Amino acid sequence: MKINSKDFRVPQSAEVDLKKWPTKVDPVYKSREQYKKFLDDHIAQLSAQQELLYSSDSYAVLLIFQAMDAAGKDGAIKHVMSGVNPQGCQVFSFKHPSATELQHDFLWRTTRDLPERGKIGIFNRSYYEEVLIARVHPEVLRSEKLPDLPQNDKAIWHDRYRSIVDLERHLHDNGTRIVKFFLHLSKEEQRKRFLARIDEPEKNWKFSAADIAERKFWKQYMKAYEKCLGATSTKFAPWYVVPADDKENARLIVSRIVLDTLDELKMSYPKTGAKRRRELLSIRKELTKRKIARAGAN
Repeated sequence: MKINSKDFRVPQSAEVDLKKWPTKVDPVYKSREQYKKFLDDHIAQLSAQQELLYSSDSYAVLLIFQAMDAAGKDGAIKHVMSGVNPQGCQVFSFKHPSATELQHDFLWRTTRDLPERGKIGIFNRSYYEEVLIARVHPEVLRSEKLPDLPQNDKAIWHDRYRSIVDLERHLHDNGTRIVKFFLHLSKEEQRKRFLARIDEPEKNWKFSAADIAERKFWKQYMKAYEKCLGATSTKFAPWYVVPADDKENARLIVSRIVLDTLDELKMSYPKTGAKRRRELLSIRKELTKRKIARAGAN
């Protein structure tokens, strides 16, 4: 099976029904060994593209990961980006906002960590929490002390979607390419992964009672995701719904989408002008003289 990024892309202004989006598809790989081979190939290509991104110094790339608990966000980031130079990539995780962050608008805390040109930024959860968890749990919204909070629930989310889309358009226009991943996990697969986190001692640290509490709001979260994906997937900042029941397959899909995004930038190494070339040849000549002088001295 060949991965076609467009198969997972949410069309702009689409009515999203997540029941129609699979949580599992036929795997790209036929064996564990083939999976590793495919992933290693993707990682090598990503490493080369990241070097081009840095040297061309024209674009920044922002990767956003959203999902239900245990969907594999951390693993996807760890495995897919393992070959990228750490100096050119930063990962930020956004939990519940601090007291200081609550004193600012909902986009403030993530805006501080946007990637600069030549770098890849990764948001493990993001400003989208403000239209997901804040929608499922109204008390989160109330804690933000918003003045003149609209009485109409739809107006609140419409305004926030508009703010997000406007921000992403602004970033795109200024050279930041945004790719957003929703790792689509089934409720049954989440149950299995939670049990594994309980039964396997080395995974106990991953499990929290809060995970079970949030699981009770599954339907509400799916509805919030559907509204969010439909309202904020655009041509310049698309959402991709990645089937996440098979972790390995999900990683290959994510890495392919990132590669396709970088390929579309048509990047190249900076060209050396005549003046710079003369400068380099002069330096080379000087270095060659020093080597000959040392050889004579010996």
